Amino acid sequence: MPATTEQAAYVFHEWHKRISERNAPALGALYADDATLESPLVPVLLDQTSGIVEGRIALDNFLEETPRRRPDDNELRSLHRSETYAFDGHRLIWEYPRHTPAGDQLDLVEVMELDGTRITKHRIYWGWKGIAHIATH
Repeated sequence: MPATTEQAAYVFHEWHKRISERNAPALGALYADDATLESPLVPVLLDQTSGIVEGRIALDNFLEETPRRRPDDNELRSLHRSETYAFDGHRLIWEYPRHTPAGDQLDLVEVMELDGTRITKHRIYWGWKGIAHIATH
């Protein structure tokens, strides 16, 4: 089922708010129970070879570890973004750019497939600054 423009805006704002607050349970509530998430951070946080988590239990484990282990802003800034995103009725995309007014941060692109206000597929693409950060861990 596709999502409306209003539903995409809700996910865009709520996902950022909840990850910024490091609120894993609230963040998890945005995902469908059978959602998949792909990120190069998955093997780092969950000690597995695949960069994919599937289903509620694996997703919740990843979502709990992500905000808990996210660098403090004094170590590496993160989560600055503009209010700009792209949405095509199904896919929601936005960027956390490397260069920010306050200096460099983890550079990420978030790609989410939506079913209403639920995320069914989430792919996180890391730029060179982000990959360099996790390669040292």
